[in-house]
Amino acid sequence: MDTRDAVNKAREMGLDLVEIAPRAKPPVCKIIDYGKFLYEEKKRTQESKKKQTTVTVKEIKFRPGTDDHDYGYRAKRAHEWLLAGDKVRATIAFRGREMAHRDLGRKILERLALELEEVGEIEISPKMEGYQMFTIFTPKKTK
Repeated sequence: MDTRDAVNKAREMGLDLVEIAPRAKPPVCKIIDYGKFLYEEKKRTQESKKKQTTVTVKEIKFRPGTDDHDYGYRAKRAHEWLLAGDKVRATIAFRGREMAHRDLGRKILERLALELEEVGEIEISPKMEGYQMFTIFTPKKTK
């Protein structure tokens, strides 16, 4: 239908000519109430936002000489975060001569992986990045 004819028909009916699909060849238009169209569009976007899930990455930091109590507290927090559905990045920072003892850092991350085994799985295995060793845990899929 010609654009002028469509606009005239819409005015006769007391409605608006609304472009629905501008990228289509030819563009698709409808004769509807524009306010109602905006309301329905807003409802659709809100509905799609409800279905989206955002995953955040939370971080716990260790040092090669981290004590058992501090380790236990941080492991407990990581456990809670994984249950809540967040990813957890465990980082071990090395300073100076500590770089010679990377095996201590790897042991801490392996111990953490064993403790978090029931609620999370390793997405990225322990690896070095500069003066830091890190690993990332993701929550296990629940059915």
